[in-house]
Amino acid sequence: MTVKPDWLRVKAPQWERVGNVKEILRDLALNTVCEEASCPNIGECFKAGTATFLIMGPACTRACPYCDIDFEKKPQPLDPTEPTRLAEAVRRMQLNHVVITSVNRDDLADGGASQFVQCITAVRSVSPNTTIEVLIPDLCGNWDALEIILKAAPEVLNHNTETIPRLYRRVRPQGNYERSMELLKRTHQIAPSTYTKSGIMVGLGETDAEVRQVMQDLRAVNCDILTIGQYLQPSQKHLQISDFITPEKFADWKAYGEELGFLQIVSSPLTRSSYHAEQVRELIERYPR
Repeated sequence: MTVKPDWLRVKAPQWERVGNVKEILRDLALNTVCEEASCPNIGECFKAGTATFLIMGPACTRACPYCDIDFEKKPQPLDPTEPTRLAEAVRRMQLNHVVITSVNRDDLADGGASQFVQCITAVRSVSPNTTIEVLIPDLCGNWDALEIILKAAPEVLNHNTETIPRLYRRVRPQGNYERSMELLKRTHQIAPSTYTKSGIMVGLGETDAEVRQVMQDLRAVNCDILTIGQYLQPSQKHLQISDFITPEKFADWKAYGEELGFLQIVSSPLTRSSYHAEQVRELIERYPR
């Protein structure tokens, strides 16, 4: 088994706060990417009373070899009560910022766009001051579906690039690098007041130059926010880690991202796409649109 370096060791969370969030999620029968994708920050986030809600799942129609979300189960029909239950969780948890993501639902004509809209609408109805971030799949390049989501006016639209172009066939075989860039580009064109965000994993064999090129590509399509984090192998059946990236290298990428003009860049070994996502409220105050 691969031995993690000291900077990747996470302290066990206090159960009192974590348990309270888990109770809310179980009571409302909601999924979170924190649990389904075995996020290393689950203790910190649950202790802080935050969670990234996973809708339309937990079964996924894609089989990305880095991801711990189940792709062997058959996707179920959309649950019309899910948006209301999600909104109730936001109310009970008193969230200032909520992240709503989903599994890939390539079996649906709109990729699940309508369910995202229903969730956004439901949250706004019970907690109008909560800022909303949606972390969406590539929708198979259905730009009409993208526009449907953007018309609901989430404050942030996040779509993860995940890795460098050279590794896409191995890491994200059903994805397409150019399509992901096009999604972010179109988001800025359709809804310029919406902040765009993306994230990449490192430690899969990419070079420093390749990471910097992805960062340049993201800025070229006006991506505002970037997260960079260490890939961690969920199990022996998933992609192996190529190398552990040092905190110093993450700091270098953060500095480079600031030079490129990202409004916000979170870069550290334990960073995940929604890590410290609530900081976007500060960004909106600093760079209003």
